[in-house]
Amino acid sequence: MATRTNTIQHNSSGSSKSSSLKEICNRALTAKSEWLDKDEFLDVIYWSRQVLGIILGIVWGIVPLKGFLGLVLFAGISCGLVYVYAIHFQSIDEEAYGGAWELIKEGFMTSFAGFLVTWIIFYTGLHYDSIMEAKGL
Repeated sequence: MATRTNTIQHNSSGSSKSSSLKEICNRALTAKSEWLDKDEFLDVIYWSRQVLGIILGIVWGIVPLKGFLGLVLFAGISCGLVYVYAIHFQSIDEEAYGGAWELIKEGFMTSFAGFLVTWIIFYTGLHYDSIMEAKGL
């Protein structure tokens, strides 16, 4: 999914209006904002999820969380937060975006990839000695 710092909206008179990154961020942080361009809202979900994936990867690496539990927790937290944000905080009509599933899966796999890379790097970097000690090396 490509992102833009400026998106074009068409107002009722047909002329185009450009939304700046600051305006989009303000709408993203304001409850029940009006999203005239669906792609702007989907971009907010996409990039928020990328940031969340990296943050969770750092936390999981520091904790140190391992295995299937870490993967399931990431998926649950990531999907749960996106759903709560879209449906309850922004109060959007999920059917206008193709249903709740379309919103929940927006940017999930790229976020998952970023999460895994961050988790592996932090876990290995912080706990390398204990990993080698457990292997007897």
